[in-house]
Amino acid sequence: MQSNRELFEAYNKAVYRTCYYMVHDAADAEDLCQEVFITVFRSQWQDVEYIRAWIMKITVNACLNHLKRSRSLQQKVAENLHLWNGNSETPVERLIEQKETALEWAVYMSKLPAKIRAVLTLRYMHDFSLAEISEALSIPLGTAKSRQHKGLKMMRRILLEAGIQDKEWKGEHYEEAGKYAGASIK
Repeated sequence: MQSNRELFEAYNKAVYRTCYYMVHDAADAEDLCQEVFITVFRSQWQDVEYIRAWIMKITVNACLNHLKRSRSLQQKVAENLHLWNGNSETPVERLIEQKETALEWAVYMSKLPAKIRAVLTLRYMHDFSLAEISEALSIPLGTAKSRQHKGLKMMRRILLEAGIQDKEWKGEHYEEAGKYAGASIK
């Protein structure tokens, strides 16, 4: 049986990463992370069978609620450009390129509806299976599949509208997308 401290240490990074990826603001992500764990600790979490999925469900719901009552995600990203830190050993030109790329991906993701963004975040940031996403979001498996499919189609259209062709995002940029997203939350 885990203690509250052990539970927090086991899941706090995943919760923070999810919060940050959804709201793109470090302070808000920290607040949401605390809110999630307060909710978890006040509940009977010891009785939950699939604790990781349950915590991620609480996390995504907290983020969705936050996004509903806050100003637009694009404004937050634009106001917090200083959060996009890179490796200090990287040349200045590469740092600038990484910041621009991370900002572009954040803007692209912000154009997706929150429910679809939640599915894509759990699927591609946390490697959740569609069944786990279905359980975490309390939606049918078919809905999770359709939101993933619709989200990928929407993202493709967003990228095409931005002037990025298929071959550009399937090469180096496609492979590094996760790295940029990961770099943005360190």
